[in-house]
Amino acid sequence: MALQEEFESQGNFLFRHRSILPLVIIIVGLFVFSINRYLGITYDLTLPYSTLEYCCLGVCLFGLFIRVYTVGYTPANTSGRNTHDQVADTLNTTGIYSVVRHPLYVGNFFMWLGIALMTEKGWFVVSFILMYWLYYERIMYAEEQFLRRKFGENYLNWAAKTPAVFFSFKNKKKPNYPFSWKKVLKKEKNGLLAIFILLYIFHTIADSIDSQYFQPEMNWLAFATLICGLSYMILKFMKKKTNLLNEAGR
Repeated sequence: MALQEEFESQGNFLFRHRSILPLVIIIVGLFVFSINRYLGITYDLTLPYSTLEYCCLGVCLFGLFIRVYTVGYTPANTSGRNTHDQVADTLNTTGIYSVVRHPLYVGNFFMWLGIALMTEKGWFVVSFILMYWLYYERIMYAEEQFLRRKFGENYLNWAAKTPAVFFSFKNKKKPNYPFSWKKVLKKEKNGLLAIFILLYIFHTIADSIDSQYFQPEMNWLAFATLICGLSYMILKFMKKKTNLLNEAGR
């Protein structure tokens, strides 16, 4: 198999299993954090832990904001969470897609970077960045091959002036569609919940190790997690049992 076809084959495989990377990051990150905290190993990030939590939350929410902004302006059957095959009924070239070709993967990067920073270890953060790049580089390659075959010259013209992952605003165009909160609530409801669950787990592990007994606190992270969890269940119910979140063409 030629290298080009091999890259595409690898990318399609990783696309279908791209939920594995977050699980690896979580498991390894929690292990590194717990061992270092238990052994009292000096941390590379010297911020007070509460300050670090706010900083990491900010990084995660920045990534979620990119995803929300992207999804809210896109039509149906594009920019989705499908895990089986590439789907694109139309080629998105306006709004954030006139600024960067892969905004959802950029958003994912910052969401998981915030979690990686919670480990307080520089080597783990650098390892995460390298692993993320190698993992998603193949996925982006396969996705672009799919778009190139389907949209031909239109795709090539757009790709020639739009960077893959680094934002460039010189060719920014207004989105073709109005922002849809319904689509955002339907598609991105689990992102916010995942962020607060993970931050609360890290916080609880830190407090439990420092105090030498398990002590889950009812702090602001716990209340935020509960609120997000309740919101998730309500939106899940609305999506499955009602048409309240449905919107024609979105």
